[in-house]
Amino acid sequence: MEWRDQGILLNVRRHGETAAIIEVFTEGHGRHAGVVRGGTSRKIAPILQPGAQLDVAWRARLEDHIGTYQVEPLRSRAAAAMSGRLALAGLNAVTGLLAFCLPEREAHPALYRKSEQVLDLLGQDEIWPLAYLNWEMALLEEMGFGLDLSACAVTGTTEGLAYVSPKSGRAVSQASAGEWADRLMPLPPCLRGDGPAPDAEVLEALRVTGYFLEQRLAPELGHKPLPDARGRFVDAFTRTL
Repeated sequence: MEWRDQGILLNVRRHGETAAIIEVFTEGHGRHAGVVRGGTSRKIAPILQPGAQLDVAWRARLEDHIGTYQVEPLRSRAAAAMSGRLALAGLNAVTGLLAFCLPEREAHPALYRKSEQVLDLLGQDEIWPLAYLNWEMALLEEMGFGLDLSACAVTGTTEGLAYVSPKSGRAVSQASAGEWADRLMPLPPCLRGDGPAPDAEVLEALRVTGYFLEQRLAPELGHKPLPDARGRFVDAFTRTL
């Protein structure tokens, strides 16, 4: 069994004396692990940095074996990630959530392309938080927990949408909320792609996506709490306000 693809390196762990096990998110083969022989060497280790874009060739005797990778660097995102605290925290949040959420060996090409795009914006702190928010929305959608903010869940109106239902993930209008308003979540306009999306509003929107990641997606996956990297990114972003 063998195949070749391109992908985003999610994580690396040492394996034996000189090898490493890596997980790569590829367009055609999803989140896929493999052994890199000599992965801890001075030649290869600098290539194996989370977020790196790699050309990978995977081979195994049987399909269900972990297999081995041959890797070639396409581009490193290390310089962009090290350009500031927000960029580094953002890279770790993206790679951490992908490793946390994605099932093994299941292709998600649309999410792969969005992940590649958001990582290529690292270091552009003026636009990156909103790009990251849109990526989290795409992640929720891909995992089956997308938010439906197109119309009010109660009346169907598209006017005066002000809240998100924590149960359904659907929008609710100001007029329809009534006495239930204090049980609903605020709906920042940037979640619907409206308005200039100032940073304070993006942060409020991240609280909404964070709720659905933590309270809806994570339990469904049978996982423990979300990766700490996601919280560290939100903290780093908060400190910039």
